[in-house]
Amino acid sequence: MSNKGHSSGAGPSQRMLRVGEVIRRAMSETLMRGEIHDPDLNRLNITVTEVRMSPDMTVATCFVMPLGGKGADEAVKAMARNVGELRRMVGRVTKLKFTPELRFKLDDTFDRMEATRKLFDNETVQRDLAAKDDPDGNGDD
Repeated sequence: MSNKGHSSGAGPSQRMLRVGEVIRRAMSETLMRGEIHDPDLNRLNITVTEVRMSPDMTVATCFVMPLGGKGADEAVKAMARNVGELRRMVGRVTKLKFTPELRFKLDDTFDRMEATRKLFDNETVQRDLAAKDDPDGNGDD
């Protein structure tokens, strides 16, 4: 069974990355100019942080985040509600032979970074890191 040169665990191809970035840029510009006819969507300042393409290039998963992180669920729902119009705009701007299906997910990168930062601030973690830096465990330099 061929998987077009992708081994399990392999990252995205250059083509997948390039097409994802073209779609991300097209969606960002469309949202910035307010070209979608939905007042709820147009009042939200939504950032398209990343677009990941499926290996067969038929699905584009768009990671979105509203400005300030407020109204995240509302933003994803508004994008999904306007998926047809967004897809037409993306197809027109990108001039891809086949415009992929668009799916929207909340970008939780910033939340995960904050959780990691808090983890490193934890006293127990700090103590463990200090012990790792001082293998003798005597605290002397």
